[in-house]
Amino acid sequence: MKGGWILILLLFASAGICRAKTDNSSDLLAMNLTKLSLEELMNIEVTSVSKQPERLSQAAAAVFVITQDDIRRSGVNSIPEALRMVPGLQVARIDASKWAISSRGFNGMFANKLLVMIDGRSVYTPLFSGVFWDAQDTLIADVERIEVIRGPGAALWGANAVNGIINIITKHAKDTQGGLLAMKLGTEENAVGGFRYGGKVSDNTFYRVYTKYLNHDDFVNASGTDRNDEWDVIRGGFRVDSSLSESDELTVQGDLYGGKEGTTYQTAVLQEPYNLNVHSRDGMAGGNLLSRWSHIFSDVSDSSLQLYYDWTKREFNIGAEERHSFDIDFQHHYQWNTRNDLMWGLGYRFTGDSLDAILDASLVPPNREDHLFNAFLQDEITIWEDVLKLTLGSKFEHNDYTGFEIQPNARLLWTPHTRHTVWASVSRAVRTPSRADHDIRLQQYILPPNDPFLPLPLPVSPLVYGSRDFNSEDVIAYELGYRVQAKDWLSFDIASFYNDYDHLRTAEIGLISFDSSPIPHFFLPLTVDNNMNGETYGMELAANIQPANWWSLHPAYTFLQIQLHTNSLSNDVLNYEIERQNPHHQFSLRSSMDLSKVVDFDLWLRYVDNIPQMNVPAYLTLDARLGWKPSETFELSIGVQNLFDDRHQEFGDPQLVRSLASEVERNVYIKGEWRF
Repeated sequence: MKGGWILILLLFASAGICRAKTDNSSDLLAMNLTKLSLEELMNIEVTSVSKQPERLSQAAAAVFVITQDDIRRSGVNSIPEALRMVPGLQVARIDASKWAISSRGFNGMFANKLLVMIDGRSVYTPLFSGVFWDAQDTLIADVERIEVIRGPGAALWGANAVNGIINIITKHAKDTQGGLLAMKLGTEENAVGGFRYGGKVSDNTFYRVYTKYLNHDDFVNASGTDRNDEWDVIRGGFRVDSSLSESDELTVQGDLYGGKEGTTYQTAVLQEPYNLNVHSRDGMAGGNLLSRWSHIFSDVSDSSLQLYYDWTKREFNIGAEERHSFDIDFQHHYQWNTRNDLMWGLGYRFTGDSLDAILDASLVPPNREDHLFNAFLQDEITIWEDVLKLTLGSKFEHNDYTGFEIQPNARLLWTPHTRHTVWASVSRAVRTPSRADHDIRLQQYILPPNDPFLPLPLPVSPLVYGSRDFNSEDVIAYELGYRVQAKDWLSFDIASFYNDYDHLRTAEIGLISFDSSPIPHFFLPLTVDNNMNGETYGMELAANIQPANWWSLHPAYTFLQIQLHTNSLSNDVLNYEIERQNPHHQFSLRSSMDLSKVVDFDLWLRYVDNIPQMNVPAYLTLDARLGWKPSETFELSIGVQNLFDDRHQEFGDPQLVRSLASEVERNVYIKGEWRF
């Protein structure tokens, strides 16, 4: 079957190239793929660093922007896959529907030190501290850009923006007028289809509606057998943008989704084989509604007010969760004088959950409501116009887990020349406790009799307990960066960092005891605590090279080192392995070539170092894509992902939910888009 797919795609490729060579119509000659110069790339507008528009070259942070054209030419169809472009991020696929994504270490299915937002709406779950990436999606053609900040951003965005921020920004409704029909068929992505239609109510009010469906095939285990992790999800949504007046802009948008995904879990039993594999079809559903009003008072003063409601419901082997969240955020920007650019804001968030125990876990109490109050203040001080700027700011929060938290930040930007930028920062950020850190009761596995870890004559049942004494994890981060446009065809962006962590999570071993029910065994309590500290350091390099006006190269390299230490009060034997759970080296090279006015060809080479703790070997992948765009309204592309291997492993089994990892298989696809 796969050979047949490849033959079909080669035939399509041949037809497309022949058409491109023989069709000499004026429409085709006029069509040229829009390519940004290196100077234009350096001046892309970003908003996530300071909550107001600024040029990428003038941002005092490690920022990387994924543009819509980057997404289109990569051939990916999901946000997690697009994030592989970013230096400093580790993106690993666990199985067909699950990802582990983190910035600067501490990766896992619930990487708890990375804040993720879609159009300013946080999608970070308070349940486990992390992101359910299978639920975070939209019509990929409607994404304008993805801004990724490596390093703390807590002074503006608050707790959990410890090691980075991802902000997915969708297009203004005015920019998505007309219809779009997209379809992708592949050997693993069985079917990915989307429809969007945009129109206008008046000259000042525009809207769009969309729907998207995804059906993904099973991946396989190490022996090549199906892992039963197939998944399908359908979603839809809308966005309305209206200019109420010359000074007022209103945005209202919302989404609904639902789906099923297969997962193979390990569940613990007190008799042989002690840990059983159980196949499950997990359900997920959710929806959100957001409104944002922006008002301009004058040339030096503006404000915004954002409200959103978010509902999620999930069922999986360790429990079922239903959560309701409400958030309100106000901010005001005021240019006080020629030297001081001030911004301040206030916010409130409510979240309430209802949790049911299913197999191996429970949360006590099963229902909880939490409140978060916050305020921030930032001053961008011009010390030497167009040369030297100092930004000082802090976030002040009060949460129901640890009380009052302060997260300050200082950033210095030096521009000695229009082609050279140097920046440095010192920041404090915290990761506040999750619901699970405080309230979970989790049976993860059973140690069989005479296990090497604990050689006892009866099975041993470790049970993890959350603790109301668990405090925030915190970091003091030091960063230094340099951007240079060395030539008209060459630019570099280098960021280095040293992070000093304290109060990291540990699992402390209690006294072992005998229990005769339901059968004789030993019981081993493990209690969550904050008895670990450590350091991480590394560097990230991104470059843009244009050997010719029809060819661009984008190399990226990441180096990361993690060193963790437990204090004298700890007997933790589990969490120290985190330092061996991230690759030391990652390398990426993307090549984009315009072979003609209507044909483009893209290659993407990636190398990821081994992950010792999970026995994941290093791997090298190559993706290839050939695109044909004979007109403004139609595009056809064919491609292959993971060209070098039939399959490879990218991550190990998640510890918390005890699901089994899969091996990622090669995917051959054909994709078409029609705009009308």
